[in-house]
Amino acid sequence: MQILNTVSDLRAVLNVWRMAGDSIAFVPTMGNLHAGHIDLVNKAKACADRVVVSIFVNPTQFGVGEDYASYPRTEYADQDKLLAVGTDVLFLPTVTEIYCLDAAAMVTVSGISEQYCGAFRPGHFSGVATVVCKLFNIVQPNKALFGLKDFQQLIVIKTMVRDLNIPVEIISVETVREVSGLALSSRNGYLTDLEKQVAPELYRILCFAKALVLEGKLSITEIEQQAVKKLDSYGFKTDYLSICRIRDLNPASSEDIELVILAAVKLGKTRLIDNICFSKIL
Repeated sequence: MQILNTVSDLRAVLNVWRMAGDSIAFVPTMGNLHAGHIDLVNKAKACADRVVVSIFVNPTQFGVGEDYASYPRTEYADQDKLLAVGTDVLFLPTVTEIYCLDAAAMVTVSGISEQYCGAFRPGHFSGVATVVCKLFNIVQPNKALFGLKDFQQLIVIKTMVRDLNIPVEIISVETVREVSGLALSSRNGYLTDLEKQVAPELYRILCFAKALVLEGKLSITEIEQQAVKKLDSYGFKTDYLSICRIRDLNPASSEDIELVILAAVKLGKTRLIDNICFSKIL
């Protein structure tokens, strides 16, 4: 595995691959890798000749008072994990390699970026869209893989790629969970031992809400209210729990078929997000 720190060095390697006719899959990450990230890498290896993984803790997607400075950085352990699964290149740039000091351009995906997590983290998705767009321009992959856990992020990126005619295929990969049902996340390490026992209830409550939707006896609003009440009973502080239609994340109606239930909660000092996608046609 080659570890490259500059855009010029990475492009030199990528040019050799392209001249050889190799296809390239890309997995962008912020490091502190877990089994969910490794699943993305393995799936990338299965769908392309070469795999590039980036580790970059992107400052522009963190707001004031968020955990940019304390975000877990485990560079050497991450390198070992990527080497073990046969990653071809790890791109490990500095902030100044990605952003020039007088950078003025940002990418904004209007509408969808202001909802849900965007309402609680102003500017977050502009930071995400900007860095992903820059990384796509740097790597120019054939395919890029993202986990479904960050569902709103996935829709923001898909919309950006569509609207800006970026020639990359976006592949979404199922969320990897612990046996308890808790979605794997780099921020799970913030949870106390007691909170780790409670955290899996988030996914169980999403499943509860899904079952109520499929049952069809209650309105969307009533189901959301019941689910939030359950979250409250376990000590979660709910930012939102919303039943949405998948195609644009607008609030679902009783006529919508393809749905996703999005949730973001705080448990102690840790913010957890999760979702569940399903169809009303069985």
